[in-house]
Amino acid sequence: MKGTSHYLKQAWKKPTREMLKERMIAWREGNAIVKVDRPLRLDRARALGYKAKKGVLILRVRVKRGGRKRKRAGVKGRRTKRQTIRKTLKMNYRWVAEIRAARRYPSLEVLNSYLLVKDGKHGFYEVIMIDTSRPEIKKDRTLGWIVRGSNKKRAERGLTSAAKKSRGLRSKSPGRKTRPSIRARGRKGK
Repeated sequence: MKGTSHYLKQAWKKPTREMLKERMIAWREGNAIVKVDRPLRLDRARALGYKAKKGVLILRVRVKRGGRKRKRAGVKGRRTKRQTIRKTLKMNYRWVAEIRAARRYPSLEVLNSYLLVKDGKHGFYEVIMIDTSRPEIKKDRTLGWIVRGSNKKRAERGLTSAAKKSRGLRSKSPGRKTRPSIRARGRKGK
Protein backbone atom coordinates (compact mmCIF):
# COMPACT_ATOMS: atom_id res chain seq x y z
CA MET A 1 0.00 0.00 0.00
CA LYS A 2 1.36 3.39 -1.00
CA GLY A 3 1.03 6.78 0.66
CA THR A 4 -0.77 9.91 -0.43
CA SER A 5 2.32 11.56 -1.88
CA HIS A 6 2.81 8.64 -4.31
CA TYR A 7 -0.69 9.12 -5.76
CA LEU A 8 -0.26 12.90 -5.88
CA LYS A 9 2.97 12.40 -7.82
CA GLN A 10 1.25 10.04 -10.27
CA ALA A 11 -1.63 12.49 -10.80
CA TRP A 12 0.80 15.33 -11.64
CA LYS A 13 2.76 13.22 -14.14
CA LYS A 14 -0.18 13.43 -16.55
CA PRO A 15 -2.59 16.10 -15.28
CA THR A 16 -6.02 16.04 -16.89
CA ARG A 17 -7.29 18.98 -18.92
CA GLU A 18 -10.25 19.49 -16.56
CA MET A 19 -7.91 19.62 -13.58
CA LEU A 20 -6.08 22.71 -14.83
CA LYS A 21 -8.20 24.47 -17.46
CA GLU A 22 -10.36 26.59 -15.11
CA ARG A 23 -7.41 27.39 -12.86
CA MET A 24 -5.17 28.51 -15.71
CA ILE A 25 -7.84 30.87 -17.06
CA ALA A 26 -8.02 32.55 -13.64
CA TRP A 27 -4.21 32.61 -13.29
CA ARG A 28 -3.76 34.31 -16.66
CA GLU A 29 -6.22 37.07 -15.70
CA GLY A 30 -4.72 37.60 -12.24
CA ASN A 31 -1.43 39.15 -11.10
CA ALA A 32 1.94 37.74 -12.16
CA ILE A 33 2.99 37.02 -8.55
CA VAL A 34 0.35 35.76 -6.11
CA LYS A 35 0.73 34.57 -2.51
CA VAL A 36 -1.16 31.28 -2.09
CA ASP A 37 -2.37 29.57 1.09
CA ARG A 38 -1.01 26.10 0.35
CA PRO A 39 0.99 24.49 -2.45
CA LEU A 40 -0.90 22.91 -5.33
CA ARG A 41 1.73 20.18 -5.75
CA LEU A 42 2.11 19.22 -2.10
CA ASP A 43 4.32 16.19 -2.80
CA ARG A 44 6.84 18.25 -4.80
CA ALA A 45 6.81 21.12 -2.28
CA ARG A 46 7.51 18.76 0.63
CA ALA A 47 10.33 17.09 -1.27
CA LEU A 48 11.95 20.52 -1.76
CA GLY A 49 11.75 21.56 1.91
CA TYR A 50 8.25 23.03 2.39
CA LYS A 51 6.73 22.83 5.85
CA ALA A 52 3.30 24.07 6.91
CA LYS A 53 4.58 26.43 9.59
CA LYS A 54 4.98 30.15 10.25
CA GLY A 55 7.71 31.75 8.19
CA VAL A 56 7.23 29.50 5.13
CA LEU A 57 5.24 30.99 2.24
CA ILE A 58 4.30 29.85 -1.25
CA LEU A 59 4.15 32.23 -4.22
CA ARG A 60 2.74 31.39 -7.64
CA VAL A 61 4.71 33.19 -10.35
CA ARG A 62 3.71 33.62 -13.99
CA VAL A 63 6.56 34.00 -16.50
CA LYS A 64 6.21 34.74 -20.21
CA ARG A 65 7.79 32.18 -22.51
CA GLY A 66 9.75 32.86 -25.68
CA GLY A 67 12.84 34.88 -26.54
CA ARG A 68 13.85 38.12 -24.91
CA LYS A 69 13.87 41.26 -27.03
CA ARG A 70 15.83 44.31 -25.91
CA LYS A 71 16.70 47.66 -27.44
CA ARG A 72 20.29 48.55 -28.23
CA ALA A 73 21.48 51.53 -26.24
CA GLY A 74 22.32 54.63 -28.26
CA VAL A 75 22.16 53.15 -31.76
CA LYS A 76 21.07 55.97 -34.04
CA GLY A 77 20.65 56.15 -37.78
CA ARG A 78 19.14 52.65 -37.98
CA ARG A 79 15.67 51.57 -38.88
CA THR A 80 13.59 50.28 -36.01
CA LYS A 81 13.98 46.63 -37.02
CA ARG A 82 17.76 46.88 -36.55
CA GLN A 83 17.56 48.66 -33.19
CA THR A 84 16.56 45.58 -31.22
CA ILE A 85 18.47 42.47 -30.22
CA ARG A 86 16.63 39.15 -30.10
CA LYS A 87 18.43 36.50 -28.12
CA THR A 88 17.43 33.43 -26.20
CA LEU A 89 17.77 34.00 -22.48
CA LYS A 90 20.62 32.04 -20.90
CA MET A 91 18.70 31.65 -17.66
CA ASN A 92 16.01 29.01 -17.28
CA TYR A 93 12.50 30.25 -16.56
CA ARG A 94 12.39 28.70 -13.09
CA TRP A 95 15.37 30.86 -12.13
CA VAL A 96 13.66 33.92 -13.62
CA ALA A 97 10.55 33.13 -11.53
CA GLU A 98 12.68 32.86 -8.36
CA ILE A 99 14.38 36.22 -9.00
CA ARG A 100 11.05 37.96 -9.60
CA ALA A 101 9.61 36.50 -6.39
CA ALA A 102 12.72 37.55 -4.42
CA ARG A 103 12.49 41.11 -5.75
CA ARG A 104 8.79 41.37 -4.90
CA TYR A 105 9.42 40.21 -1.31
CA PRO A 106 12.90 41.51 -0.39
CA SER A 107 12.62 40.46 3.27
CA LEU A 108 12.15 36.78 2.30
CA GLU A 109 14.64 34.26 0.92
CA VAL A 110 14.01 31.75 -1.88
CA LEU A 111 14.31 28.16 -0.71
CA ASN A 112 13.34 26.35 -3.90
CA SER A 113 10.77 26.23 -6.71
CA TYR A 114 9.06 23.88 -9.16
CA LEU A 115 7.00 24.00 -12.34
CA LEU A 116 3.24 23.80 -12.01
CA VAL A 117 2.16 23.91 -15.65
CA LYS A 118 2.90 25.75 -18.87
CA ASP A 119 0.87 26.70 -21.90
CA GLY A 120 1.89 28.27 -25.21
CA LYS A 121 2.43 31.72 -23.71
CA HIS A 122 3.20 31.37 -19.98
CA GLY A 123 4.91 29.12 -17.48
CA PHE A 124 3.50 28.92 -13.94
CA TYR A 125 5.84 28.17 -11.04
CA GLU A 126 5.44 27.84 -7.29
CA VAL A 127 8.31 29.37 -5.30
CA ILE A 128 8.92 28.41 -1.66
CA MET A 129 9.93 31.51 0.33
CA ILE A 130 11.36 31.64 3.86
CA ASP A 131 11.04 34.49 6.35
CA THR A 132 14.51 34.44 7.95
CA SER A 133 13.52 36.79 10.79
CA ARG A 134 11.05 34.31 12.34
CA PRO A 135 12.20 32.47 15.49
CA GLU A 136 10.44 29.31 14.20
CA ILE A 137 12.81 29.26 11.22
CA LYS A 138 15.93 30.07 13.26
CA LYS A 139 15.23 27.13 15.60
CA ASP A 140 14.33 24.70 12.80
CA ARG A 141 16.98 21.99 12.30
CA THR A 142 16.39 21.60 8.56
CA LEU A 143 15.68 25.23 7.58
CA GLY A 144 17.96 27.11 10.00
CA TRP A 145 20.90 27.21 7.56
CA ILE A 146 19.13 29.77 5.36
CA VAL A 147 19.31 32.40 8.14
CA ARG A 148 23.12 32.74 7.81
CA GLY A 149 24.40 35.90 6.11
CA SER A 150 26.13 33.94 3.36
CA ASN A 151 22.70 32.91 2.05
CA LYS A 152 21.36 36.43 1.50
CA LYS A 153 19.86 37.08 -1.97
CA ARG A 154 20.39 33.46 -3.05
CA ALA A 155 18.26 33.72 -6.20
CA GLU A 156 19.97 36.87 -7.51
CA ARG A 157 23.43 35.39 -6.88
CA GLY A 158 22.59 32.14 -8.64
CA LEU A 159 22.80 29.87 -5.59
CA THR A 160 19.40 28.15 -5.83
CA SER A 161 18.93 24.73 -7.40
CA ALA A 162 17.38 26.14 -10.61
CA ALA A 163 20.22 28.66 -10.98
CA LYS A 164 22.93 26.04 -10.49
CA LYS A 165 21.31 23.81 -13.08
CA SER A 166 21.11 26.72 -15.53
CA ARG A 167 24.76 27.62 -14.91
CA GLY A 168 25.86 24.04 -15.60
CA LEU A 169 27.07 23.31 -12.07
CA ARG A 170 25.34 19.97 -11.51
CA SER A 171 28.39 17.88 -12.43
CA LYS A 172 31.91 18.47 -11.07
CA SER A 173 33.86 17.25 -14.08
CA PRO A 174 37.21 19.10 -14.47
CA GLY A 175 36.67 19.31 -18.23
CA ARG A 176 33.58 21.45 -17.89
CA LYS A 177 34.05 25.08 -18.86
CA THR A 178 31.56 26.36 -16.29
CA ARG A 179 33.81 26.13 -13.24
CA PRO A 180 34.70 28.14 -11.21
CA SER A 181 32.34 30.34 -13.21
CA ILE A 182 31.48 31.06 -16.84
CA ARG A 183 33.06 34.50 -16.61
CA ALA A 184 36.27 33.12 -15.07
CA ARG A 185 36.65 30.77 -18.04
CA GLY A 186 36.43 33.61 -20.56
CA ARG A 187 32.69 33.08 -21.18
CA LYS A 188 33.34 29.78 -22.94
CA GLY A 189 30.80 27.83 -20.90
CA LYS A 190 27.37 28.72 -22.25
